[in-house]
Amino acid sequence: MSGARLLSVIVPVYGSESILPETHRRLSEMLTSLGPELEHEIIFVNDGSPDGAMDALRVISASDPRVLVISFSRNFGHQVAITAGLDAARGDAAVIIDDDLQDPPEAVVAMVEKWREGFQVVHGVRSERNGETWFKRASASIFYRVMQSLSDTPLPLDSGDFRLIDRIVIDALAGMREESRYVRGMVAWTGFRQCQVTYVREARFAGTGSYTMRRMLKLAIDGALSFSVRPLQVMSHIGLLVTGGATLWGLWLIAERLLGVATVPGWTSTVVAVLFMGGLQLVSLGVLGAYLGRIFYETKRRPLYFVAERIGGKPDDEAA
Repeated sequence: MSGARLLSVIVPVYGSESILPETHRRLSEMLTSLGPELEHEIIFVNDGSPDGAMDALRVISASDPRVLVISFSRNFGHQVAITAGLDAARGDAAVIIDDDLQDPPEAVVAMVEKWREGFQVVHGVRSERNGETWFKRASASIFYRVMQSLSDTPLPLDSGDFRLIDRIVIDALAGMREESRYVRGMVAWTGFRQCQVTYVREARFAGTGSYTMRRMLKLAIDGALSFSVRPLQVMSHIGLLVTGGATLWGLWLIAERLLGVATVPGWTSTVVAVLFMGGLQLVSLGVLGAYLGRIFYETKRRPLYFVAERIGGKPDDEAA
């Protein structure tokens, strides 16, 4: 349809074989409701899913010509899967949404309205989190607030990767190829005109989530080290405080000796001080090593991912 704008929907896929048909159905219904003036494509990125997700995606692609399936050669991670979807997106704007239906596709309608008003980034912000344990809600809340305090770039609270971004932002992200990726921070860092849309995060449609506490911790470390040097600054401040405290303690001991105050010699305070300083030094070296490790990986300049299979979508000449 000439003159129509195109919306790309990017869906990273991992361990969601049973969910994918319903995800595709709800996305299709929502996208159709946006009207004929907005065409769409759905890009599923199979991030080395260990189940039968790829077989389900083949069936979906055969039934819908607007579906593009990209399958990695192995698991490269959620953030890289999002990047691959953005690389393949042809739309005037793109929506990033997970495959588990916790972020409701129907919320995209409000995002598109904000985009039509002129906003270039529309963040999905969770007002409620249904179907999650108190520990998950508490840890997520702490995660977002710690990231907000550490990052040099303002980040929206309670916002994951569910968002709409304009073509100008997609093109900006295409030039950012760092290996340790924190896409939500990268989007916020680009600037442009941004706003928020609140929604209720639903319980997972089926199965169990693959985003473990270990993966959440890794994402937090990647975000903190990629967008801030505050961990280094914090260790420097702690070092100054410890040095100052040790100096005052030394002056106090000298004063006691000069005043003739009787003291009981012992090893406990010495051992505690040595262990504390040794632990502090190791932690400081660990923080410094984390930054050096990221420099090491970035200097390799390896591709972010390899595509093993690509199904559906427009031919290469049309996509170009």
